Amino acid sequence: MTSFATDATREVNFDGLVGPTHNYSGLAHGNIASASHRGLVSNPREAALQGLAKMKALHDAGFAQGVLPPQPRPAVELLDRLGFAGTLSDQLAAAWAADPAIVRAISSAAAMWTANAATITPSADAVDGRVHFTAANLQSSFHRAIEAPTTAAALSAIFADDSCFAHHEALPATPAFSDEGAANHTRLCAAYDAPGVHLFVYGRHGLDRGRATPPESRRFTARQTLEASQAVARQHGLAAEQCVFARQSPEAIDAGVFHNDVIAVGNGPVLLYHEAAFAEEETVLAELHDKLRARGTHLVPVRVAREDVTLEDAVATYLFNSQLLTRPDGSMIVIVPAECQRNPAVAAELDRIVADHANPIAGYRAYDVKQSMDNGGGPACLRLRVVLSANERAAMNPGVLFDDRLHDRLAAWVERHYRDRLEIEDLADPSLLDETRNALDELTGLLRLGPIYAFQQIG
Repeated sequence: MTSFATDATREVNFDGLVGPTHNYSGLAHGNIASASHRGLVSNPREAALQGLAKMKALHDAGFAQGVLPPQPRPAVELLDRLGFAGTLSDQLAAAWAADPAIVRAISSAAAMWTANAATITPSADAVDGRVHFTAANLQSSFHRAIEAPTTAAALSAIFADDSCFAHHEALPATPAFSDEGAANHTRLCAAYDAPGVHLFVYGRHGLDRGRATPPESRRFTARQTLEASQAVARQHGLAAEQCVFARQSPEAIDAGVFHNDVIAVGNGPVLLYHEAAFAEEETVLAELHDKLRARGTHLVPVRVAREDVTLEDAVATYLFNSQLLTRPDGSMIVIVPAECQRNPAVAAELDRIVADHANPIAGYRAYDVKQSMDNGGGPACLRLRVVLSANERAAMNPGVLFDDRLHDRLAAWVERHYRDRLEIEDLADPSLLDETRNALDELTGLLRLGPIYAFQQIG
């Protein structure tokens, strides 16, 4: 098997730093873990340190690792638009008195799940030879729909050289073009610098086609639309032969599979997936086989049957919300949540996959990201995958690339600025806003990003 972790072209996993307002508001419709922990006391400091520990462990294991900054929360700039007047303290108090749900939403730290931040096309697949970025509009929920401008600003500051990087506007923030970013996108390829095939997964149609559409989920509304996936592919200049558009299984969505990365993960030519992932499994696999074959490689499907792991266990443990990474020797390892080890069926399935020499997955490692898991996000939610050549890595902002020194500085920063206990009612505390802004102002200096936040540009 070809080694993917070459000096020339590497996949860099950009993990989101957990923000100081990490809390359990239970805002994500269709996310069972988020809903089940609603109202509990959170520990932002522990959450951030758990994320940093995962980043350091992967960096120490030889994987390229980057960092994306949190969003400024509470997003008080919205309170003017929502009719609240006075000082920031007055506005927060008035908003909490009018409807605490507003303050919970503008205080969400969900941007930590950077798999939703954007969709990326590597330069190997782009006509113009640049890396393409589209920040996701995340319009399906208010607390995430407010992220796109800051996400775009952060990505533009990190990938600023327009000879190497192209940034596109987020899609129109309407239900028809509901875009959830890379959580519903997987690139399959022979090697990171080789031409790839892009698997876009959607849950529903957004526009009225004047004809019958396939049945949709009933319990939860699908978030990603076909139209959004097609639009991102057009923005990035991807041709039909480079893309496969697959519909999520309505059964999976109703079981809590709000994004495809909760039920499938791909890396290189390998697609690890649950048999209930796609509405038309055989059709999707056949199209992937054909299009990858045309690019000189073969799909390696690793199918998990429901008789081995139920859909409910897959969602509860986030088996598929894992990182499938290529090691220097070309073999692969799966980074899973610690919950997978505690479920006998899931642990047995992981052992079976690792023992099967028909696929290159040779090991797995479990990490404790409980603070994130309890809020509905596993290891894969926490990272945005960006394939970069050596020249592209040299052209990006180096301040966000992870190493031991950055880890130590970020850990100390977290210890200085983060609370170890946060109740929902604390979100209305004006001092939390001051704490967060002071922390993020210092962070942009640590990461050498400049004033990417709106509050840094006032005055």
